[in-house]
Amino acid sequence: MNGLLILPILIPLMTAIALVLAWNHRAIQRRISVAGALILFLAAIGLLTSVSSDGIAVVQIGDWPAPFGITLVADLFSAVMVTMTGLMGLAVAVYSLSSMDAPRESFGYYPLFHVLLMGVNGAFLTGDMFNLYVWFEVMLIASFVLMALGGERVQLEGAIKYVTINLVSSALFLTAIGILYSVAGTLNMADLAQRLNSGDVDPGMVTALSMMFLIAFGIKAAVFPLFFWLPASYHTPPVAVTAIFSGLLTKVGVYSLIRVFTLIFLRDVDYTHTLILVIAGFTMVTGVLGAVAQTGFRRLLSFHIVSQIGYLLMGLGLFTELALAGTVFFMVHVIIAKSALFLVSGAVYQIAGTYDLKKLGGLYKSHVGLSMMFLLPALSLAGIPPLSGFWAKLTLVRAGLETEEYAIVAVALGVSILTLFSMMKIWAEAFWKDRPESDEAASDGLPELRTSQAWLALVAPIIALGALTIVLGIAAEPFFVLARDAARQLLDPASYIQAVLGGTP
Repeated sequence: MNGLLILPILIPLMTAIALVLAWNHRAIQRRISVAGALILFLAAIGLLTSVSSDGIAVVQIGDWPAPFGITLVADLFSAVMVTMTGLMGLAVAVYSLSSMDAPRESFGYYPLFHVLLMGVNGAFLTGDMFNLYVWFEVMLIASFVLMALGGERVQLEGAIKYVTINLVSSALFLTAIGILYSVAGTLNMADLAQRLNSGDVDPGMVTALSMMFLIAFGIKAAVFPLFFWLPASYHTPPVAVTAIFSGLLTKVGVYSLIRVFTLIFLRDVDYTHTLILVIAGFTMVTGVLGAVAQTGFRRLLSFHIVSQIGYLLMGLGLFTELALAGTVFFMVHVIIAKSALFLVSGAVYQIAGTYDLKKLGGLYKSHVGLSMMFLLPALSLAGIPPLSGFWAKLTLVRAGLETEEYAIVAVALGVSILTLFSMMKIWAEAFWKDRPESDEAASDGLPELRTSQAWLALVAPIIALGALTIVLGIAAEPFFVLARDAARQLLDPASYIQAVLGGTP
């Protein structure tokens, strides 16, 4: 089990090194990238299987005992997130074979992509706050270069906004870590959970620290009112980059919020989790209203990243087993559905040469299969049964009703209706209506996609992700059981503490 815990970090690191060594050989790089992503996915599945059967896995790097050394920990929630990272890494690696242009490939796209995967997995598996900061910085460096790679003006503008606000978040995060160490004398998460919840630290200081981490992680998760950087930047890089960003980067921020507010900051639950619930409602509403107002395919989807983050925070704010199970299930659903939609937008661009919904049209007549590839994840995102989004939202709504939080339930249901409206807006404009006469001569496929092999590499990941939304919906029970087990672990910090520190928590 210990070896499995290290592999999700080690595999993308070794893959990135191999890709750098093959710098001048694009064809070899493409093969290495897909092979590395496949091995990572298989290792992640192995880790999830191991944690499901044997319990929380822990590795003390260098055999230094906790809390003095570097600790890697995988509970069910971490293992699920690592598995989703492997899945998205494989899907986007295959998609990149047809969508990524040669200049970006030549300037290091593939090594940077795998460094990003390493940073994401490191954040999911780390057991102490300082190393969480380190992995955030690894992600920031890789994601900034990926966003700016190509040097187009719109990219650079988006990258500057992205990196500026994330540097502010990192500075606040590091400041909070410094204060946390000064009052607790440790940064190991399990040790912090014991010390901050024992009553030895001033409750006011603990609450103040919790708010600092809420803001720092809230910026990275793009919650209200800290989300403005995301729709201003996520639509600027190539679609493969946008898809991996939408699937993973904001989810690392949400993961961090869930981790610290189920493990470390439990002294003032009534205050902190009520505040999180309020933020969740505003995040849902502002995100979906921004989406409704958009006419660009990717900008509309970018605003929906924000609105869906609100649902994830809803489960954390309700803070019951059912609610957290809903959040875990919703996390899996939204990563798959949202990424599939971004990949479809890239295929549409390859066909029509634009993301502007007003200039699109007629795709249902000319590309029925692609139209269905959009419709399935779109309906899933809106929560239409029997797709995965329906069960995810139903679980959260039921949890809200059980806790008598009727306001957030009403918001969640209303936002679902507006989500359906915005998805049907894309369907009507891009797929159903006739193509505008001025664009009748638009390309039916760029030259590099005229081969069946290239088109297969483009659509195969979309088909796979779309199929998963169906499977998650039709066979929801085993996945929900896993999500509920993960929620039980989150609500039982003692098991996490005992696994890391040993002895009696």
